[in-house]
Formats: sequence, structure tokens, C-alpha cells
Amino acid sequence: MPLAPDRKLFLGARLKRLRRDLGITQTRMAEDLGVSPSYLNLLERNQRPMTVQVLLRLAEAYDLDLKSLSSDPESAGATSLTEVFSDQLFRDLGVARHEIAEVADSAPGVAEAIVRLYRAYLDRQRLSDLGALGRPEDGALQPVVTPSDWVRDFIQDQKNYFGDLEEAADGLSADLKAEPQDFSAAARERLAKRHGIQVRVAPVEVLPESVRRFDHHRRRLFLSEVLTGAGRSFSLAYQLAMLEHGELLDTLADRAGPPDRPTRNLLKVSFANYLAAAVRMPYAAFHDAAERTSHDVELIRARFEVSFEQACHRLTTLSKPGQRGVPFFMVRVDSAGNISKRFAGSTFPFSRFGGACPRWNIHSSFRTPGRINSQIVETPDGERYFTFARTVARIATPYAGEDSELAIGMGCELKYAERLVYSRGLDLKDPVATAIGPACRICERPACPQRAAEPISRTLTVDDFTKSISPYPFAAV
Repeated sequence: MPLAPDRKLFLGARLKRLRRDLGITQTRMAEDLGVSPSYLNLLERNQRPMTVQVLLRLAEAYDLDLKSLSSDPESAGATSLTEVFSDQLFRDLGVARHEIAEVADSAPGVAEAIVRLYRAYLDRQRLSDLGALGRPEDGALQPVVTPSDWVRDFIQDQKNYFGDLEEAADGLSADLKAEPQDFSAAARERLAKRHGIQVRVAPVEVLPESVRRFDHHRRRLFLSEVLTGAGRSFSLAYQLAMLEHGELLDTLADRAGPPDRPTRNLLKVSFANYLAAAVRMPYAAFHDAAERTSHDVELIRARFEVSFEQACHRLTTLSKPGQRGVPFFMVRVDSAGNISKRFAGSTFPFSRFGGACPRWNIHSSFRTPGRINSQIVETPDGERYFTFARTVARIATPYAGEDSELAIGMGCELKYAERLVYSRGLDLKDPVATAIGPACRICERPACPQRAAEPISRTLTVDDFTKSISPYPFAAV
């Protein structure tokens, strides 16, 4: 953490938090650092700047990485606050990212309170818009938090990276000693010899409403015939994860402190899915393949014999310290625009009630099945992202069955685009960017020809004399 000669460094809140995390008194820390308790007190209250000598003593006394004392604009708290302050409601304040990082770092409790209040506000607006708002007796704002909301927020707070699961996956992968093309055979053998489990592929008539079922009593794992090869391999990895690391999954789920049993169960399944993906695509090998292929998902999926969606999802988890990948975000939508999956290795451009804007070409990908479409988009806060999208089919669909086609959208900040094969041939220095926003009900971009509803925060303005580009014109602030 280099210091400019003319810059004074005030780290009071972080120093105090470090001391409290260590569980020591000011007197004890002062002794360790070779300063007086009164001087340490002044440092913690930001009445004295931190000196290089004290920083070096901190690093030596507590085996500390000095980078941990710097503000991180990509920290979980800063990421959530960034979502809040990207709202049009705060646009005129012009809150800079470094200010957000400072608040999240020096006053994490205050940052969390702001995020909770904002989410409660959005929930109230959303329910009011749907005509389903109940009034609590005490009149307090009550955010609606479903199990999926809670789990998604928790995973996002961890930047979609879990070191304990990566370590467990590396161990299991090493034990299997199987190349990607041999994984299914190796997994079946391990299930049979170590756990006494036989794997059977069942006709769709036997499993009409599920694609995987484990019969604990008969020691049978049934996989539906509609699963693709990648889907069957992933199911085998999931079952191994549950059987061999169930205790770890339980520990991590309990440690997260979910509010109820359904949320806890969903979190455990999410952890098991993460572990299964890490077994199929070990971190180091996958990270290397992503960089070497310039993140060509088709080549990556072929190398690991996984699906397009599985490879994309894994790309959002590359946040290992010292070996980070491009911080992607990912969404999965159906043909009606409903989002069923959302993950990010960094800041996601929209809050959890934001939907996929109709101007984002993830929707148009349904018109060109199987083809990757790239696009540079600009969000209401002025940030630009490089995105690409493609349709996927998760299972084989019988002729008379319901369409299972979905679309996967991937994106990252524009500054990372040059590392992606999909950006070749595009002018990244002076790009043509498509202005997009969150769901129409909370988007305040004016004159949008694809607007489906007026924003709930603005007044609709319609008169007899003018026809606007947007079918729902609204008043400015």
C-alpha cells in the first residue's frame, strides 16, 4: 500500500476494527506497536495520521497484509451501497466510488442500515405497485425477503467465492484422478465402491417431475433420460459433494445464519452446486483455460465437457485472492424476461428488483438460437459494460413437452472487454453503447421507445396534442 509523500493516511476505524477483531485492549496494542496508549487513542479517533513506522510495526506484530487496511471499492458492503446510490433518487448527489468505499469500510453498520432501509423502500414500492401492500401494526417498513432473495444476497456478499469449497473440490478432484472425458465413469465407480450406490438412467415416465432423485434406502441414484451428458455428469458431482462433504456443507450453511429452515436448505443446496461445479472445473485449471482462450466459452465447455451455462456460472466464481479472473456478472432469463438466476463476481449493475432491460440483447438472442450476440451497454449511472448472450437448452425437450430454452447473459465492466474474444473487431476506446436500465417500473430513462410502464417514482404526462416516442411519457424531476 504505497503512500504518497504529501498524503496523510487516516485509518482510525480500520485500526479500531482490527484491534477488536484481535480481542485486545488499547494498552496491549500500544505495547505491541511501541507507542503510548494515548497516541493509539488519537490514531483510532483520526486525530493523528498513520505513519509508515506504525504501519510497518502493525504488519510485523500481527502478520498483517497492509492491503487489508485500504478501502476496497469491491467489498461486499461497498458493492451493496453502490447499488443503492446508483438509483436516480441519489443521482444529483454525485457520490463517488471512493466515498462509498470509505463509508462501507469505516462504518459498516451504518452502510448495512442504509442498504436495509433502501431495500425495504423498494419492497414497499413494489408491493404497493402490485396492490398487495399490507400495513404492519407498528407502521414500520417490512422488507419482503424470500429464501431465494436471502441466499442470492448472501452469495453476492461473498463475491460468489468460497475458499473452503474450492479446497474441498480440489481434494476430491485429485482423488478421482480423471480427465474431463472420464469423469462420469470415475464418479460412478467412486459412488459404487465407496458408498454402495448404483446409478440408473430412468425414463421420463418414471421421473415425470424431476431430473434427479436419490433413493437413500435402496442406495440408488436415478437420473432422468432428458438430462444432457453435461447434466448427468454434474448430477454425479453433486451427489458426491453431498455424500463426501455433507458435514462441511452443513457447517457453512449454519455459519451463514439463515433466518429459517427453508432458507438454510436452499443455501446448502447452493453450496453443493458450487462444490459440484468446482469438482468438474477445478479452479486453477479452469482459470488457466479461461485466460488462454480469451474466455471463449465454447472452447472452455468443450475442454471440461460441461454445458455453456455451467461454464458461464463458473466464470462468475473466479475471485480467489492472487488468482482472480475477469469479474463477470451473469443472468438467466426465459423468453418472457423472467430472471431465474443471477450471480456476479463483482458489482451487478442492477439492484435485486431490477430486471433485464428489453434493450439488452439477451432478449433478442431467442431470435438467433445458439448464436452468441455481443453488445456494449450503458447503465443509468453512466457505467459501461461489455456483454454477450446466447440461448441454452438445459434438458432434452420431448416433442409435446414445454419449451425449456433459456438465455444466458454475461457481462463485465468495459475495461475488461479487451481480454474477451467476443470483443475483437469492436472499437473499445470510442464504443457505440446502448442505454439500458432496470425494470421499467423503477427505470427513469426518458424517451425510451420500449418502455412497458411508467416509473413508479414519476408522474405520467399524457395530453391530446403530442405523441411521444415512449408510450408512457412522464414528468421530469
